[in-house]
Amino acid sequence: MMKILVPVKRVIDAYVKVRVKSDSSGVDLNNIKMDINPFCEIAVEEAIRMKENNLASEIILVSIGGSKSEETLRKGLAMGADRAILIDCGDQELEPLSIAKILKEIATKEAVDLVLMGKQAIDSDNNQTGQMLSALLGWSQGTFVSEVKKDDDGLIVTREVDGGLETISLTIPAVITADLRLNEPRYVKLPNIMKAKKKPLDKMVLADLSIDTTARTKTLKVEEPVARTSGELFEGAANDTVAKLIEKIGNKL
Repeated sequence: MMKILVPVKRVIDAYVKVRVKSDSSGVDLNNIKMDINPFCEIAVEEAIRMKENNLASEIILVSIGGSKSEETLRKGLAMGADRAILIDCGDQELEPLSIAKILKEIATKEAVDLVLMGKQAIDSDNNQTGQMLSALLGWSQGTFVSEVKKDDDGLIVTREVDGGLETISLTIPAVITADLRLNEPRYVKLPNIMKAKKKPLDKMVLADLSIDTTARTKTLKVEEPVARTSGELFEGAANDTVAKLIEKIGNKL
């Protein structure tokens, strides 16, 4: 059976309206509800289902962030993961490559067979870490996965691609990034939340790993998207509507 590592990230709750700081330096996180990244939650759920189907022996969560990321890990433990690791990097914002380097160290140290993670975080939307991790480890990868099945010597995964669905075979060890339609995460019950408080959670600081996390990009400005204008209703015959559309398009060219 496989040993699975599931990285999870603490992000702004998906249903909260994001506010930009007055100086446009970033997103305002003061008094904002935070939660586990939705794609990470899907990855946790899939790992738990694999364990319930006797495909996995242990599920290890890892989060890279500030001390408050412990709350995110506890939620994953309440869902059914076995233990967790917190890499405390304080307020430092790490790029996908740095995150991938850290995950490589953890995956190697824990001798896992599978890294099952969300395809992207809804805050930065980079969609890079899984692919970079696969390259650093030299493992096979399945990205944007909407279905996972066990094969004799590996896994069969279905990927969501631009042209539809693609089914590929992966050898173990592997990195899988979960898409939205992979599953629907379970509701966490109160007794499981209480049990999660007693599950092992190891803490490390970034300096313990001796990894170069030098930033290679810099955020110059953060702005809210331009507000959409209301639509215009055309009445009358189809020919008149087409003529008005052509006129409007011509005025913009």
